[in-house]
Amino acid sequence: MALLQNSHPTGTAPEAGHYQDTIDHLDHAISTNNSLLCVGLDPDLKKIPPVFLKDELPLFRFNREIIDATAAEVCAFKPQVAYYSACGREAELELTIEYIRSTYPHILIILDAKRGDIGSTADMYAREAFVRYRVDALTVNPHMGFDTIEPYQEWPGKGVIILCKTSNPGSGFLQDLHVDGEPIFERVARQAAALWQDNRNIMLVVGATYPEQLKKVREIAGEMTFLVPGVGHQGADVEQVVKHGLNSNKGGLIINSSRGVIYAETGEDFQQAAAAEAKRIKEEINRYRQTQQKI
Repeated sequence: MALLQNSHPTGTAPEAGHYQDTIDHLDHAISTNNSLLCVGLDPDLKKIPPVFLKDELPLFRFNREIIDATAAEVCAFKPQVAYYSACGREAELELTIEYIRSTYPHILIILDAKRGDIGSTADMYAREAFVRYRVDALTVNPHMGFDTIEPYQEWPGKGVIILCKTSNPGSGFLQDLHVDGEPIFERVARQAAALWQDNRNIMLVVGATYPEQLKKVREIAGEMTFLVPGVGHQGADVEQVVKHGLNSNKGGLIINSSRGVIYAETGEDFQQAAAAEAKRIKEEINRYRQTQQKI
């Protein structure tokens, strides 16, 4: 395997307004690559191949190999900010995002940060995502109230992905609690659907590990797009995700796999293994997607 040179990515990022909005960008990516797959870029210095540890920019170098290997198979990439900030490597996150923007501008970039705060603090989180990192969409936490969402909506064309029913085993502790006769995750979905009527860039996080809840959220949210974690390492059933999650256009899903793709192999063949696993998941999704009848 020939490693890439240690340099800042080159090229010109798409101008603002290149796409009408985030959903237009996503639809273009889905159509171009015939894919609903998102690959999460969550590099861990303890898990990436040792060859990268000799480099000054190990996370970026590893990411770039993964991006090049899987770019033909995805509609989105989703870096999780904690994997960079925890080890003081935010600069490598910036390099990673710029590399995607300049080399694969048709692919959506989601910053997984799960921000949740009010007022001026939320304004700063929005600036972090959309000015510093220049991503297309950001995950946010609504549990301080939906006024925490408003600062992100003030950025035209940027996606706001609201936590609704997350994929982790403990999510039911709060999200499944009943308030006025319905679970909190359904209340979140209804409120988000109301916001979506005015801002089509509103999306929801709905875990693949809860297919029945996914079905319910689809009934509530209509055509809205869902970011769906839990496929791959967490072992969710792809068929159930597609069956219960597709909207009427056989889309509306960004199905994420992180560790299952980027660590498909940790030896010298890691890049080929990542490419093969991404292609396998994409084709599995498309196989079930093709058999589903329109709603």
